[in-house]
Amino acid sequence: MMRLTLMVGAAALMAACTTAEETVDEVVDTVVMAASDDVCTTFGPQTPRDISMTAGTNANMFDLAPASTALNLCNIHSHTNAEHKGPGFSVYAGPGPDGGYQCNGTDDLTAAELAPYTGERSYEGAEPGDTIEVHWVHSSCDVQPGEGLGSCLTDACTDPKLRVETQVFLVVNDANALDMTEMDYAAGSGAGAAMHQASMIPSNTGDPIIFRGSTTGPSYDQKTCSPVEVTWSVRPQCTKIDVASLHAWGKDNAFMETKSHGVRDLVTDPRLLSTIK
Repeated sequence: MMRLTLMVGAAALMAACTTAEETVDEVVDTVVMAASDDVCTTFGPQTPRDISMTAGTNANMFDLAPASTALNLCNIHSHTNAEHKGPGFSVYAGPGPDGGYQCNGTDDLTAAELAPYTGERSYEGAEPGDTIEVHWVHSSCDVQPGEGLGSCLTDACTDPKLRVETQVFLVVNDANALDMTEMDYAAGSGAGAAMHQASMIPSNTGDPIIFRGSTTGPSYDQKTCSPVEVTWSVRPQCTKIDVASLHAWGKDNAFMETKSHGVRDLVTDPRLLSTIK
């Protein structure tokens, strides 16, 4: 079992960081390449996965992280197209960083919902008609919300319990759709002994599927695995989000997020998947 340590914690987490494609060259030493069959079976369970499929044979049964309300929100970011496959997002968009899965309702959008966004641009990689997967990352460390997944640990807390709350959205040009700024970090929520939290995470898109996995992002695949242990909580249905709210959020957020990121190919080898109970 590979766990974060003081020597590799920050580097590995930044490498596994779904927002840090630029740091891959700096962290290659934290990644162990595959064995003879080119599948990195010496690692713990990997992510993303098809959340409708419960089978998995990876034996690394690390303890699940506590509920997100008992942890500190440390980062929010998005990926263009869903990294996971699920009941509400099962339309295959292809392989590679620009692939992933789209919401099932994409073809049913109206012309008005698909109208190009013409306002001030502050968030790239998410246009009307696109699917995005948003990750609210939570840490057991005493941290402040910040840029990249390196904000989820400290020199004194190098092996945090990590939990990612996940929602897949269909981007539309509609002010009546959900507003990203209303799902942002709730400033002041970490006062005193309280935990840093998001203002809101959708609760009407099905019971989250909870499982053991890893960090994601296009720097990893089934031959090059992430060493970071993550508890995932993925909602199974899509919901709509207003494109204008993404640009408003990109203009001013604690995470310095100004673009949606690429995806990691779906992990399908059962040796790299945990059992979903």
